Order: sequence, then C-alpha cells, then structure tokens
Amino acid sequence: MLRSPRSPRSAAAPRRGPHRRLLSRLGRADRWAFDRVAAARLPGLEYVLPRLSRSADHGVLWFTTAAVLGLTRRPRLRRGALRGSIAIAVASPVVNVLGKQAFRRARPVVDLVPPIRIRWKLPTSHAFPSGHSASAAAFAAGVALEAPAAVAAPVAATAAGVAFARVYTGAHYPGDVLAGLGIGALAGLGTRLVWPARPPVARVTRAEGEDVQVTDDGRGVVAVVNPGSGSGGEATRGIMPSGAEMAMGLLQRELPAAEVIVLEEGQDLEKVLAEAAARADVLAVVGGDGTVNAAARAALDHDVPLLVVPGGTFDHFARALGVESPAQAVAAYRAGRLGRVDVAYAVPASAGSGRRDERLFLNTASFGAYTELVDRRVRLEKRLGKWPALAVAAVRTLRHSEPVEAVVDGHRRHVWLAFVGNGEFGSHGAAPTWRERLDDGCLDVRMVATGRRIPRIRAVAAILVGHLHITPGYRAWRAGGLEVLASGGELRLARDGEVTGVPPSLRFGKHAKALAVFRPEA
Repeated sequence: MLRSPRSPRSAAAPRRGPHRRLLSRLGRADRWAFDRVAAARLPGLEYVLPRLSRSADHGVLWFTTAAVLGLTRRPRLRRGALRGSIAIAVASPVVNVLGKQAFRRARPVVDLVPPIRIRWKLPTSHAFPSGHSASAAAFAAGVALEAPAAVAAPVAATAAGVAFARVYTGAHYPGDVLAGLGIGALAGLGTRLVWPARPPVARVTRAEGEDVQVTDDGRGVVAVVNPGSGSGGEATRGIMPSGAEMAMGLLQRELPAAEVIVLEEGQDLEKVLAEAAARADVLAVVGGDGTVNAAARAALDHDVPLLVVPGGTFDHFARALGVESPAQAVAAYRAGRLGRVDVAYAVPASAGSGRRDERLFLNTASFGAYTELVDRRVRLEKRLGKWPALAVAAVRTLRHSEPVEAVVDGHRRHVWLAFVGNGEFGSHGAAPTWRERLDDGCLDVRMVATGRRIPRIRAVAAILVGHLHITPGYRAWRAGGLEVLASGGELRLARDGEVTGVPPSLRFGKHAKALAVFRPEA
C-alpha cells in the first residue's frame, strides 16, 4: 500500500538524547541565574564591583598583590606569592588557549533595561570558562597553601568578589565563572605535585618534667647577638639595620633584665657563646643558621635550654621550629614551652667517643659539588637575588666541577652531590628546606653518584625545579649513621650553610632529642 509522504510539519521531531536535555536544562538555569544577578541593585557595590573586575584584567590585581607579599620579610608570605603566581601561569593558558577554543561559548548579551548599568566592553572573545575567575581561584589557592589565615582569607574574599563581579557586570554566565573557579583551584592545588606545600611548624617532642626559670623581664637570660647576620650586604650597612640588630632592639625592650652581648668584629663566636652559656639559665642567640649552630654546641656542653631568635638571611632552623619573628621567640620564652630536638654530627673516623671533635649541624651537611654551589651562590645572591644566584651557580658549578671519589658505607662512588639531613626532609631539591619532625632519630641521605660524566643540562634543570631525583645516579635513603672515606686529601663540608675543610674520613650520626629549645604553641 502506498503511503503519502508526510509534510515536514507532520514529521515527528527527532528526540534529543539525555545528555542534550541535561545541557539544555543547565543552560536555562545558567541564563536564569545570570538574569537575576545582572538585574540586581547592590547599593555601594555598583561602583566597586566593576572596578574590581577591571583591576583583575591581565592578572594585574594578583601580580600586584604578589609583589606586596614578596616585599615583606615573612617567608610564608613570599612562598604564597610565588605559588599563587605559578598557579596563574598554569591556569591562564589552560583556560584561554584550550578551554575557550574548545567550547567557544558566546558571551552574554545584556539588554539595557532599567536598572541600566555600564558594561565595560562588548563581547569580543569566547566566554567559557572565565579566565578572570580561573586566575583569581589559582592565586587564592596558592596563597592559602602557604600563608596564614589572616592573609589567605582576605585574598580568598577578593577572589570571590572578582568572580561575582564577572557575572554582575554582564561579562560571563555563572557557569563560566564556576568552571573557571574549578580550573583555577585545581591549578593552585596542583602546584603541590612539583613543589610540596611546606608545613608551618615541624613537630617537636615536648620536654616532659623539665623546669626552666622564666621571668617577665628576662632575668637569667644571656643573649649573644651576631650583628653581621642578615645584613643584606655591605651596601646596606649603616643605612638599613640588619635583622639581628632589629631583633636585639626588641629583646632590650621586651626583656630589659636580660644580659645582651653584641659580638664585636674579630671576636671568637664559639668562645663568647661558651662563656655566656656557663652563667646563663637560658642561652639566647640572635643570628643566622651558622650562629645558631655554634650556640647549639654551647647549650649542649653546659646543659641549658636554647632560645633561638631569628636574625639571619634564611633562618631555616628557627622557621622549622615555627619561630618566624623575634616577637614569636619572646612569646615562646615567656610561655616556657620546651621541646627536645635531634642534633646531627660529622666526626673524623679516627676520633674517640667524645663530643669535642664533632662538627654539629641542626639542618643539613653536604659535600661534593654542592659546596662549590654554595660558595658561588653566596657570592652572587647579594647582587642577583636568591633564585637567580642559584641558577647561575648551578650552571657554573656543574660545568666545571669534578666528582669526589669516595667510599660510602663500603661502596666506591663518584659523588657529584651529597646531602645529609638532620631528620627526614619533605622536598626533593638539591637542598631541601622543610621537615615534618625535628626528632625522628634518622639521617636523610641523598646522593647523585654516577660515572665521571653527568648529563649537566638535565642536572641543572633538576636542581632548579627542585626534583633532584630525576637526575641519573640519584639515590636516597634513611639511616642512623653514614661513613664516608674520600680518596684524596681534605674533604670540604658545608654545615648549615658554612663551608669548612674536614678530614677525608668521616662518620655521620645523631644525638637523639639532645637539645632543649623553646618552641611556640603548636
């Protein structure tokens, strides 16, 4: 039987699949939400939000914030600024190069009906996802991983304001903004894959049953100040006070009864510290890691607690304790909270069992090309800054250095870089800088030991990105001790940033929970 052809109007419309129906519903909900937000009247914010949105163009708002955080003297804020900037550098191309070209969603078309508001520009690019929102979330997530809540919360609130402003000014649908926020947050959190977030405070065993005399005015405290620490170079001396000098001023104001000794040029630091510890109830030290290292020796020899007051350039040990400012050190002293931390050492293999010949270190010890890298970085960083100096020093060192031929725990190696940490470190760079505990009883040994030639470009890249483990010949292990016998002559050893010559045969070990230190509240 012949059937008459059906007209187009009588033909059944093709059914849309479930995913298309879902997208259609989401689109309608998105447009409904956009209409409600864009038509809202927010007294006071009608002038703030458009300007806030415009200030975030090209990341100007976030990079300005990063610059302000970077100018502070607080390492956590500087790390947060750097991590947030890296997150933006990842999120922005993902959104603008990949996302918008893949989805090509048109921007909203705003009807100029009362209430009329000024739209800053006509649609000139694709809308999905929102690049402004992605950058805002990326920077806020990066800062939140490092900075304290007092800084991270305002940054997060500003990021939320930028995201809301993108809908309020008619630039994006809410779905565009939510997608951008998700991508930015993932970019911020993803920075932990190449740069693990540093815990603010390393855990320390509480010193149970140990009494310490604490007074409000600091009576019984003998403080040794190294004014040359953290000076920032000869160019700033006499113009800008060093970190140690500023810390000394705070001690004199807050603890007026404390005895303060200022190290003079030419004086023997170890002798001054030993004399101070002999008459102190509490030995305080103001200076960098090298000065704190010497103070730890005096505190151990005279069995007095150590109060670490940051006043150097990096202050790795003070930061590991959670003491990031002299004010926090004073607060820790007044609270009377003592903890016990490990002390590592390197000693000539021929030495006896006494502590006299031990070279102590609280953070790290290293040998091989790393000692040359430290020397070059120190010479360059006053002119170039820390990270550019590290890059230049790494290139020069790995171009010209030769491996150290040594027997390590009975195995002959050609050692390019060797790192021994006082406790397990949580990062993988050539010089890891943070720990979760200061009392775990182990040494963290990391070594690049390979043939007489090393792929230098790959090694330099590994050092700069903080992933030394991708270098050929890399080995890492935890141990209670280590024995090293270098084949020729004196061995150069860097301990807590100070490079010295040592005998070619060394034993590394630890004194577990040997040093009593004041610690801030956990």
